[in-house]
Amino acid sequence: MSGVAVNKEHATPGPDDALVVLKNVNKHFGALHVLQDIDLTISRGEVVVVIGPSGGGKSTLCRAINRLETIDSGEIAIDGKPLPAEGRELAGLRADVGMVFQSFNLFAHKTVLQNVTLGQIKVRKKDKKAADERGRSLLDRVGVANQADKYPAQLSGGQQQRVAIARALAMDPKIMLFDEPTSALDPEMINEVLEVMQQLARDGMTMVVVTHEMGFARSAANRVVFMADGRIVEETTPDQFFSNPSSERAKDFLSKILHH
Repeated sequence: MSGVAVNKEHATPGPDDALVVLKNVNKHFGALHVLQDIDLTISRGEVVVVIGPSGGGKSTLCRAINRLETIDSGEIAIDGKPLPAEGRELAGLRADVGMVFQSFNLFAHKTVLQNVTLGQIKVRKKDKKAADERGRSLLDRVGVANQADKYPAQLSGGQQQRVAIARALAMDPKIMLFDEPTSALDPEMINEVLEVMQQLARDGMTMVVVTHEMGFARSAANRVVFMADGRIVEETTPDQFFSNPSSERAKDFLSKILHH
């Protein structure tokens, strides 16, 4: 695994480096308080991995950052601007915030290349030739250049997820959100997707990754955010978290997943 360590020795980021800021964010689903007083700042170029038990609020946190989930109270700002409510500004925000889901969400009736060029043409107003060139170079970057003219159903799950990553990258986002990007994949495909994500981390992409892949958290994260019961229980470096977690909740979680 040589060469995988990313710039973990970040200097403490100044306020100008803050790309995403959540202040006192709360969210309920009915009686369930899924996000409780969340404060979190993500700096440019930082890879933040969010881990914790299922139902702890991780995916909701991720989806709130690009407003797929609305929040009940608090503030979320991206690059100094509060999240827009709807309309054109929201579409613009979504272009700046790339999102990769558990399910690949590709357009089944469009080719792989068309999936990657559509947003560039529609939202970023690129001409088709430029969009195609960019699309092909990104498909090459994620290792599926030879699949450009196929349809998603002709690809494996790992290939589809890599296309979904290329599609998000095609918008030149300021930040990439990954919501359990490997949990729907067969085990042998997980690494091919994590490899692409490792490379993005090395290239300095700002990333928030919700995952159960502890190896990725350990090697690619600048910071681990541990969530349980709708709260951020602790946030620290991967080394600190895995070797010496400070909360009982995290110790309990790690003992269950690292020793089974």
